[in-house]
Order: sequence, then structure tokens, then C-alpha cells
Amino acid sequence: MNKIFKNIKAVIFDLDGTLVDSMWMWRNIDIEYLGKHGIEFPENLQNEIEGMSFSETAVYFKTRFGLKETLDDIKKEWNQMAWDKYTTKVPLKEGALDLLRFLKENNIKTGIATSNSRELVDLTIQKLKVKEFFGSVRTSCEVEKGKPAPDIYRLVAKDLEVKAEGCLVFEDIIQGIMAGKNAGMKVCAVYDPYSTEDTDKKKELADYYIESFKELFIT
Repeated sequence: MNKIFKNIKAVIFDLDGTLVDSMWMWRNIDIEYLGKHGIEFPENLQNEIEGMSFSETAVYFKTRFGLKETLDDIKKEWNQMAWDKYTTKVPLKEGALDLLRFLKENNIKTGIATSNSRELVDLTIQKLKVKEFFGSVRTSCEVEKGKPAPDIYRLVAKDLEVKAEGCLVFEDIIQGIMAGKNAGMKVCAVYDPYSTEDTDKKKELADYYIESFKELFIT
């Protein structure tokens, strides 16, 4: 067994950019959504909303761009825009399924802690046929604060009945890595093309760094 799993009782995954390859599409959705409202996409937008829950992001959009739509309407439209992409174009990251099978075989509990919506995370894990692996699936809308606050990771650990020191988090963005560390957990940063410019910072913040889950099985 890879040393990364020593004394680990539970593994908690972020969803987008970590477990599945989906970060590429959210920029496109934001551009399209703002374009419908006659608003030009600000280049700093992704950095501003990184780590926010789905609900926090809706509040941010409504406030920053003066949208007249309700928060529920904003989130509903995002879900609709993303639905087809998650159904047909979002795969598991390389080696993810092998890792999930390995964890199950070794009686290590697994959970998901995502900033995405409940509708989209449920759709994704059902479509990819991995729902059975997870003992807890939680979204940041279910806690007081999104990442980098530790709330979402603490909630999943509570569900899995594992103390923070027995948890290992896989994350692809800085805010998520900070959330795991703030929860008192070990964190392994995962490469994602979307956050390439942050690679050095991710390595600095996390306990481990991998380019692919396949590395975990190299002896």
C-alpha cells in the first residue's frame, strides 16, 4: 500500500477537477450566462469565486452584476446549462476508478465534499456508476461557509465517523487544499489543467502532490 494511505481511515474527494474532469466547462458556462445578460466576462471572475459554494456563487453573481433574477432562478439556469455536459462530456479522472476500488478493497471509507450543486453531483456519480463507493456525499450549500473554510470536510468526516487526523483529502484548487488543511486533515493536491498556474502554490500548501491517481499504484 502506498505510504500516503498509512493510518488513513477515510479518503474525501473534491468533485470537479479532482475526481472528474469538468473544470474546463464552467468558464464557458459563465461566459455564456453573462453574455445572455449583456455582460462581458471579467478575466478575474474565476479567481474571485474559486471555492465558493453553488449558493455563495449565485449571491456573488447577483450582487456583482446586478442581476434581477432570484438566487433560485440563477442556480436553476446554471444546472440546466451544465446538465447535458455532465451527462455526456464529463469523465472520471485517469486512475480514479482504480483508486476507488482499491479503497473499498482495503476498507477505507470514502466521501465527496463538493462546491457544486446537489443536482449535478448526484447526476455525475450516478452517470459514472460510482455512487456505491461513497458513504457520504455533501455539498458546500449544506454548511455555513464554503471552501477554504473547513466546514464541508468536517461534515463529511462526521458522516463517515472518522476523526480529522484519520482523513486524507484529494483536491485540485488552492481554496480546497486550504479547506482540508484547515480541517486538520492530510491533503494530496491533484493536477488539473485548469489550475496549472497554481501548481507551485498547491505543492507548497499540500502534504502530497500527484499528476495522476495512477501514480499511487506505482511501486
